[in-house]
Amino acid sequence: MSTTAPLRLEDYLGNGSDRRSFLRLAAGAVGGTAVSGFLRPEPQTSKVPIRLFDGFKAFKIQTAGATINVVMAGQGPPLLLLHGNPQTHVMWHKIAPQLAREFTVVATDLRGYGDSSKPQDGENHSNYSKRSMASDQVEVMKQFGFEKFAVVGHDRGGRVGHRMALDHSDRITKLVVLDIVPTYTLLHSVNAEVATAFYHWFFLIQPAPFPETIIANNAEFYLKYMMFRNLSSSQVPAWMAPEAFAEYLRCFNDQEAIHANCEDYRASASIDLKHDEEDLTRKITSPVLVLWGEHGAVGRLFDVVATWQERAASVTGAPLAGRHFLPEEVPDETLSRLRAFLHS
Repeated sequence: MSTTAPLRLEDYLGNGSDRRSFLRLAAGAVGGTAVSGFLRPEPQTSKVPIRLFDGFKAFKIQTAGATINVVMAGQGPPLLLLHGNPQTHVMWHKIAPQLAREFTVVATDLRGYGDSSKPQDGENHSNYSKRSMASDQVEVMKQFGFEKFAVVGHDRGGRVGHRMALDHSDRITKLVVLDIVPTYTLLHSVNAEVATAFYHWFFLIQPAPFPETIIANNAEFYLKYMMFRNLSSSQVPAWMAPEAFAEYLRCFNDQEAIHANCEDYRASASIDLKHDEEDLTRKITSPVLVLWGEHGAVGRLFDVVATWQERAASVTGAPLAGRHFLPEEVPDETLSRLRAFLHS
């Protein structure tokens, strides 16, 4: 990330311009000229197949704890897209270009995933806590000049969004979480059905290098089962773009990435639970939309809206005709729900 020519708000105002002009410049400058808190990120060469994010620019943003891989495009209100496990920002490729017609879309790889850095574990897995991950994303948005923004998070990204809405409530205008219930709720609701549906939570939290070694033995097999739940076929299903799966495999088939993936879950069962317990009496103040797959485990095992109403002051929600990876399985329906909520 470039650190050239830092630009301060007071310097801009000193040249006879007003605050609104400065913020317009910050919000509208995509492709390497965005004015942020104190830095101007410059675009990088992207490894992602260009047709997946046509018109987007790639960036590497240095935060206090990690280097975050970013793609960005569009104009209008800022919108942060956070992916789930075991994916990357590529999961948004079917809907991000459409959203960029109405919003300034920022899609990132969470620390430990994709082309973002993989920090050391930290005490009690703290470097993979959702608090640390949320701080990364707030810093990314601030460096693009966005003090307030909406967040859409799928799976792990939804958990980061949940923590962000608590720790940085003054910054989050709206929150969308896709196909999850809160971490605390899930881990305190374990029975045979929950343990079977979410078996990987309990596998990945085992001490290193046990899960890492097993996964690395055949990372492609593990990835396909995690995503497609079909042991009888090695084929990628029709809803999954071959280029997208190739990206997921490229990023996941790496020892550091596999370890970071495990650390993400180890944090959920340790330090994240501690943070959640401390905030059980607090509610998210921004409006929340929850969407889940009608053919998946979350809606079958939980009353999703009622569960989130325990954690947020204003919640709406609905099932979509998919299983879990909604932006790729049912992109049109997902996009329609997102647009209606974000414009409301």
